[in-house]
Amino acid sequence: MVKSRIRAHAALVATLSLTACGGAGGEDAAAGSLPERYVLPGDRVFPEGIGAQKETGDFFVGSTTDGTIYRGNVRRENMEVFLPGGRDGRTAATGVRVRDGRLWVAGRFTGRVFVYDIASRRLLRIFEAPAGGPSFSPRPERSLINDITFTKEAAYVTDSFRPVVYRVSTEGGRLGGMEAWLDLRGTPIRYRRGFNLNGITVSDDERHLVTVNFDTGELFRIDARTKRVRPIDLGGANVRTGDGLLLDGTTLLVVREEPGDITPVRLSGDLLSGEIGPGFGRPQLRFPTTMFELNGRGVVVNSQLDTPDAPELPFTVSSVPIPPDTLPRR
Repeated sequence: MVKSRIRAHAALVATLSLTACGGAGGEDAAAGSLPERYVLPGDRVFPEGIGAQKETGDFFVGSTTDGTIYRGNVRRENMEVFLPGGRDGRTAATGVRVRDGRLWVAGRFTGRVFVYDIASRRLLRIFEAPAGGPSFSPRPERSLINDITFTKEAAYVTDSFRPVVYRVSTEGGRLGGMEAWLDLRGTPIRYRRGFNLNGITVSDDERHLVTVNFDTGELFRIDARTKRVRPIDLGGANVRTGDGLLLDGTTLLVVREEPGDITPVRLSGDLLSGEIGPGFGRPQLRFPTTMFELNGRGVVVNSQLDTPDAPELPFTVSSVPIPPDTLPRR
């Protein structure tokens, strides 16, 4: 569900250029030899979302089973518990995002979004999804709060069971309320019983949101000013099981749980049509859900949500090479 891109700006380059001096277990890595995987502690994690703090190289991953939030660093193989599961009513996590020193956590079936101050780990707000409207849930729960993206003025949140996009104002650094910003009924996004909207991302100019329907593989462009929804024409193709999205210019990377890869989509300048390219990342990935990009590599969550009774331990986050010329050069 992400998705973020870390570029080699001065702060991060300085961080990653330091040669490790051993550290706990000698697990730090020098620049150019970063770990190929990151290990999460625990045998029932089933991770989903990921958010990165580019100033430090830290990243955060959430557990779908108990809401634990783990913290890693791109230089170290082993991750650690950052926020214990169950705290603040955070019993599950899907989308995990970082913005302006704050950690945002989509609460899956809880119908909540949690916001924390990263430096102090203090809970800032809990947002409840507004009640009302139909649900297309195949489960007892009516909502599945799934993924989050940001513009300068707001956070936008998808619900996989209810046909609505939520919005939280962040203008001026202040957190507003959570509103049902866009009713999707009557738009080209048609919900049906099962999993619907999943990942969401924003264009470079922050004018448009791009989102994916998990079950059908359709992509959509939403105008953040007018709320107009338009389908993205893929020429009859689709990106079924699309989860996390990363949009860089007119290149969209779609993390797909099945076949278990990252699928690039070359979009037109207006983001209304696209051509699907060959997927990459297999066999390193295990039912991947979302990612961020770091210096030509995708840092990808291996959820293993397809093997709930017999996961392969340990749970990991993989560092996958992105084929040359997939993303725009900076």
